Amino acid sequence: MKRQPVIITGKIKLKHFAADECGTLDKAKTKLLAAVHGRRIDVLQQLLHANSKQAMLLIFQGMDASGKDGAVRHVLQSVNPAGVETANFKVPSAEEAAHDYLWRIHQAVPRRGSIGVFNRSHYEAVLTERVLGLVPKKIWSRRYAQIVDFERMLVENGVLVLKFYLHLSRKEQAARFKERLANPKKHWKFSEADLTTRLRWDDYMEAYEDMLNATSHPAARWHLVPADRNWYRDHLVTETVIHALEALKMKWPPPAKGMSEIRFK
Repeated sequence: MKRQPVIITGKIKLKHFAADECGTLDKAKTKLLAAVHGRRIDVLQQLLHANSKQAMLLIFQGMDASGKDGAVRHVLQSVNPAGVETANFKVPSAEEAAHDYLWRIHQAVPRRGSIGVFNRSHYEAVLTERVLGLVPKKIWSRRYAQIVDFERMLVENGVLVLKFYLHLSRKEQAARFKERLANPKKHWKFSEADLTTRLRWDDYMEAYEDMLNATSHPAARWHLVPADRNWYRDHLVTETVIHALEALKMKWPPPAKGMSEIRFK
């Protein structure tokens, strides 16, 4: 049975959504679809590039260890890297801080024909900056409308925006942190900042809830994805991307005028 993320179209409460949801899907059978989905996205990305009339921007937000990197890797596992543009927004540089908060974001929007990935994004301006008190409420509260206007402008100019909130439970986050500390290959993923963020869990949940409710607009809805089970998370994101690309109804462009008449000796 096909499943899909919760598409947010009205006010929601995060506590009403189970982070460990997997419906009636079978884990083993679902994971077998990964290769098929990967090949399908590869073909669709080639079509996107061949036409070069639109771009796709995938935005991932979620708490630490929610699997943003894993979801991106799964979705784009078979895609030509030349057709992907990624961005991960860290602390602004001096140049970036001298401009408005969306300045550096706009520069990272993918060109037509490409799939862009934001692993964290402009939404940190209403999440981290809010929770840590880096900007006052009168500033961050205005940003919801500004972000909606920005995304609407992108969509009207040929950028298909898909936004995924990876909904992780506090219990599962603790388990993943413990696994990172126990596995030498994952030590690098863990930092004291992760613990600091975890201590503010309730504040972040409130900020995420407000963000989802204020910025899930018709041009770019938020998709709420249960993230406690990696295989289910990846499956939902992948099928959503495939469906969105197929909805563009792209066809292979014909040869340029006169090209089909060329004869080779």
